[in-house]
Amino acid sequence: MEILVYGVGGVGGYFGGRLAKAGLNVSMIARGEHLKAIQENGLEVESIKGNFKVHPKVVTSEVSEIPKPDLIILGIKSWQIPLVAAELKSIIGENTVILPLQNGADNYEKLVEILPKKNVLAGLCFIVSYVEKPGKIKHAAYEPKIVFGEKDNSKSERVLKIHDILDEAGIENKIPENIGLEIWKKFLFICTVSGIGGLTRVPIDKIRDSEFLYRMMRDSANEIIEVGKAKGIPLTNEHLEMVFEIINGQPKGTTASTQRDIMNGKPSELDNFNGYIVREGSKLGVKTPVNRFIYECLKPMEEEARKTSE
Repeated sequence: MEILVYGVGGVGGYFGGRLAKAGLNVSMIARGEHLKAIQENGLEVESIKGNFKVHPKVVTSEVSEIPKPDLIILGIKSWQIPLVAAELKSIIGENTVILPLQNGADNYEKLVEILPKKNVLAGLCFIVSYVEKPGKIKHAAYEPKIVFGEKDNSKSERVLKIHDILDEAGIENKIPENIGLEIWKKFLFICTVSGIGGLTRVPIDKIRDSEFLYRMMRDSANEIIEVGKAKGIPLTNEHLEMVFEIINGQPKGTTASTQRDIMNGKPSELDNFNGYIVREGSKLGVKTPVNRFIYECLKPMEEEARKTSE
């Protein structure tokens, strides 16, 4: 199987590195100094599960140089999906499978607006990792895991095959009963903490310590649940409490990647998180005042970051 990992950041670098370490045919799309470092010295992964270095089959910035892929793993940000999907059109074959792992509730929908539905799976991942320096990924916390499946939750031959490949690479993975619910459970957590983190510019423990901000987080999460339910996602109060158990258990100093992007003046997933909830709430008749407040306060900064990055 030819595997393409598009995007070699914390997610793509770690999981792609694991697949390459297992001896699989892994190609990678990377950019800039990170690309040069991997081409010259290989990809280094420092992990709580053991350090390793790999030399992927092909590392390039051009999809035209990639062998025709059977599986494409997307390690990009959710806001990058439309552009990347258009680029992938030229290399996907009849049976190519695309597996998105980024945060967000509508990544599958974004992909199938551009690519054939038959080529796209739904997925997400759990990991705390990042590019420490060009050519090096730091996996700092969390047992890495991939959760994925067909949009209709059928146990198809191809998802079972990918399950076996991930097992072979020592990557914990799961094909759930309801992939849509799993995506929204993760989204409920990440959307709840990301925007408010970017707005306050403090770690999660500081937000927890404020009675006002903690209530604001809960109100934001309740709005997300109501939008999800209006879209047919079976979210419950139990899921809300599970998310806040996770939030309450986060160590001091913890920040979300979207929060860090906002604070560093980089384009972020704000529009795909709080912005998405505001837009969907408006369509579905669900009021989202807390998410709107967060989104509108951060939107000018986000627009400026996108102008600067162009």
